[in-house]
Amino acid sequence: MNLRYMVPITRTPLRLSPERQWRSDWVCKSCRSKAPRTQFSTSQRLREKPYYITTPIFYVNAAPHVGHFYTMVLTDIVKRWQVLKGKKAFLCTGTDEHGMKIQQAAAKASTPPKEFCDLTAETFKSLAKRADLSNDYFVRTTDKDHKEAVEFFWQMLKEREYIYESKHQGWYCVSDETFYPESAIEKRLDPYTGRTFMASSETGKEVEWTSEKNYHFRLSAFKDELLEFYKKNPDFVVPAARMSDVIKWVSEGLEDLSISRPVERLSWGIRVPDDDSQTIYVWLDALINYITKAGYPWAPGKEQDLGWPADVQVIGKDIVRFHCIYWPAFLLALGIQPPKQVLTHAHWTLNHQKMAKSTGNVVNPFFAMDRFGVDVMRYYLAHDGGILNDADYGNHFIVQRYNKGLQGGLGNLVSRITRPKIWSVSKAVSAAHEGTLGEPDEVIQAQIKMLEELPAKVDSKMAELNAGAALQTIMEAVYETNRFLSVIAPWLLKKQANAEADQLVKEELERRINTTVYHCAEAIRMIGILLQPYMPTKSAQLLDMLGVKSNKRTFNDARLGADPDYGLAQVPLGKCAQDGLFPPLAVET
Repeated sequence: MNLRYMVPITRTPLRLSPERQWRSDWVCKSCRSKAPRTQFSTSQRLREKPYYITTPIFYVNAAPHVGHFYTMVLTDIVKRWQVLKGKKAFLCTGTDEHGMKIQQAAAKASTPPKEFCDLTAETFKSLAKRADLSNDYFVRTTDKDHKEAVEFFWQMLKEREYIYESKHQGWYCVSDETFYPESAIEKRLDPYTGRTFMASSETGKEVEWTSEKNYHFRLSAFKDELLEFYKKNPDFVVPAARMSDVIKWVSEGLEDLSISRPVERLSWGIRVPDDDSQTIYVWLDALINYITKAGYPWAPGKEQDLGWPADVQVIGKDIVRFHCIYWPAFLLALGIQPPKQVLTHAHWTLNHQKMAKSTGNVVNPFFAMDRFGVDVMRYYLAHDGGILNDADYGNHFIVQRYNKGLQGGLGNLVSRITRPKIWSVSKAVSAAHEGTLGEPDEVIQAQIKMLEELPAKVDSKMAELNAGAALQTIMEAVYETNRFLSVIAPWLLKKQANAEADQLVKEELERRINTTVYHCAEAIRMIGILLQPYMPTKSAQLLDMLGVKSNKRTFNDARLGADPDYGLAQVPLGKCAQDGLFPPLAVET
């Protein structure tokens, strides 16, 4: 279905006429010498917009853990899949650097907030680079262009009268950086200290009663408009269970949202334009990063040049409310299209407890990559990571996946086809394209059918944003091809051919060997192409081992018979398993 959302014409008295929208005395510094920008146009663009995907921006109050690594990998796989299919695509990641938690963490470290953020942001940049993330942008909320985009966005909300000043009382969670309604608060008991405390029922984090004067966003005015948006875009939130949660929350009613904090309580952040006594709420500030790197504020006719609306925004399940209620409401208020879809994934647990920086129950992603390798970790996280349900992390699980899927599965298949001197992959490929292969029997026909269906099956899972299921489909093709090879056993056919005196029988056996080798080689070639978004380095090595040229590695090439010119290895194949694509793990488990 078409997930583009055309903003409906509403009759709320809060909206201003178009003539009033741009009569502002306030203009960000970078824009003062430029012509005024006009509001987003929902007219259909003639040229196709780039595919745009984002990770959440990661909070820099502590070092990254493997949960952040998973989010990066999942996002990168989706982006690389689009590139594989020939689309121009942009990936944006970055760091969220303002707010109470940063202010407190910097104070605890006796470091100025900006210096504190610089250090941790570099760690996240290093993780993105080490994880082979193909990001086009790394946004920091302390960047000048982001600060000016936030100020501009605020002023537009204010001019449309969606912002008002009022005294606010409520339960505030420093850890979540948000106010919660009374209905979302419950009393909890700390099992270690016996202390009772008030906490958010959604996140379990402690809250405190706060009373202060600040600015509010008229979120309550968007209940009907949000519900209409969800109705027209039923796949807006993936998976469907979380879409149901979002609809339920909005249907129960929305309270106006506090979007600033007194500067005496929170000084580390972007100040409210024309009111230095208030700091902009960290979540309003942070969410705008997604359109900052998409070029906001846009010049007329340039809204989609850098990809907005986002095709997919990937987030963890704990920040659904912010991204699937607050964020589209902010955008709708200014007539900006919300993202097309939000992929919400589950958490990684360690010893069946949620990974959390606050508790120290985390896995260092750099250590994990040092131990198992980048591509192996990308494979494991994609294969076992949860979308709907949490997944438990364990080194023994990684070893199991490696031994079964990579070393014993794919690596073994590549070795069995490329190493033997008793046949030639190149000759088998030539025979196939010259039409001199043997007639396929039922076993070979089943292999052909599997290969013909494979690309569409994988693409279907990726269209559902289920990278894990797509990977499992690819790996099933690996296992099926190993079974196919074992059933026909071309090495035995070769022995039989060598011993055969009848030339016609000998030739028929050779044709059957070539037929088998070709359909195994085709499986390896197609699998190698389809695995590129998951394991970029290992897939490139595999395709080099098979002799697939660099310009024949697109999704369109992942079709049975699509490449008539491969089979001569471009890299040394090695003499044994230790030299192969996936040698035995030299680590303790």
